[in-house]
Amino acid sequence: MAKAAKKKSDEEINSRVHPRNTHTLFDHAQAENTLIKAYNSGKLPHAWMFTGPKGIGKATLAYRFARFLMNEGESGPGLFGDQTAPTSLEIGQDNPIAKRIAARGHGDLVTLELSPDEKGKMRTSIPVDDVRKIVKFSHKTSIEGGWRIVIVDAVEEMNRNAANALLKVLEEPPEKTVLLLICHLPGQILQTIHSRCCHLPLMALNEDTVIRLLKEQAPEVSESDAVQLARLSEGSIGKALDLWAGGGLDLYREMIALLGTLPNLDMVRLYAFADKLSASDPLAFKTGMELFLWWLARLTKVSGQGTFPELVIPEEHKLISSLIERHGLAQWLGLWEKCSTNYARATHANLDKKQVVVTTFMELQTLLS
Repeated sequence: MAKAAKKKSDEEINSRVHPRNTHTLFDHAQAENTLIKAYNSGKLPHAWMFTGPKGIGKATLAYRFARFLMNEGESGPGLFGDQTAPTSLEIGQDNPIAKRIAARGHGDLVTLELSPDEKGKMRTSIPVDDVRKIVKFSHKTSIEGGWRIVIVDAVEEMNRNAANALLKVLEEPPEKTVLLLICHLPGQILQTIHSRCCHLPLMALNEDTVIRLLKEQAPEVSESDAVQLARLSEGSIGKALDLWAGGGLDLYREMIALLGTLPNLDMVRLYAFADKLSASDPLAFKTGMELFLWWLARLTKVSGQGTFPELVIPEEHKLISSLIERHGLAQWLGLWEKCSTNYARATHANLDKKQVVVTTFMELQTLLS
C-alpha cells in the first residue's frame, strides 16, 4: 500500500486556479466547436446551459467563451468580406480583456456563485437578492458597447425565489446579453429554465487527461495514486484534486479493507473508521459517506451488467465478486436507496455522525447475514 498522503490545509485546498484564470481546455473540442458555429451563424442563443459532472471544465469553457465574445466586440462574424470567421475560442493570457476578466475588473461580465453571508460563513444557496442584481445588470447598456455576459456557477445552487427571478431574464432576454449557466445536476432545475436554454452537455474527461492534470497541479502525487484518483473521480479533475487534498484516497483504501472483513465486519475497525469520519473535520464525514455510496452504486451496476469497471485498487475485484454472488440486483439497489436516504436525513437533521456511519455499514452486514 502506498504511503498515506499528508492532508492539505484549507489554504492549499482553496488555492486551485479559478476557471476565470484557466486558459487551457481539455477534451471538449466538440463543445467548443458548437459554440463557434453558433456564433458564426450570426444567431447566437441568448442562454446556454453547460451540463455534466462537476469538475470537468464547464466553468472553464464558460469563461473561455466570455473572453472570446468580449474580444470580438461589435464586429460579429461575416459582416465584412475581408473578415475570416473565427475557428477557436482561444484568447491569450496577455490579452487586455483576458487580464481584466482574471482581475474581476470587466464591467460587462457578472458572475453569480455561492458567496459568504454577512457573518463570513459560506451560504448553502444563491439568494434571490444576488439574482436581482443580475436582472438590473442585464437591462443596462453595455459599458464598452459589446456583449454583456452573465455566468451562473452553478444554477442548481439558486434557491427557489432566485430561480424564479432568473427566469424573468430568460423570458425577456435583452439584446447583446448572453447567460451561461453551469449545471452539475440538471434534474434539480426548473423545467421552465431548461426550456429557455440551449443545452450543451460536456462529457467526463479521459483518464489520461485527469492523470496529466493531477501531475501538473499536484506534482507530489505519485504515479499509482494519480491513476487511482483518476478512476475514483470518474473523469473529474476537480473531484480528483478534492479527494487528494482531503485524504479521500486513503479513506477509500481503509474502507475497502474494512469491507473486506464481510460478511462479519471487524467491529474494532468499523468503530475506528466511524471515529475518523465523525471527528472535527466536517468534510471527512461527507467524503467518507459519499465514497461508500459511490462504491455501493458501482457494486449495484456490476450486479446488473455483469461487467467490471476499471478497478481503483486491486482488492475490489475479489470483494465485489464475493458480494454479487450472494444477492441480485434488486437487493443491492434497495440497499443503495436505503443508505442514500439515511445519509440525506443525517445531513439535513444533523444526526450523530458516528452512529450514522456504524448503522450504514451494519445495513450491509445485515443484508449478508
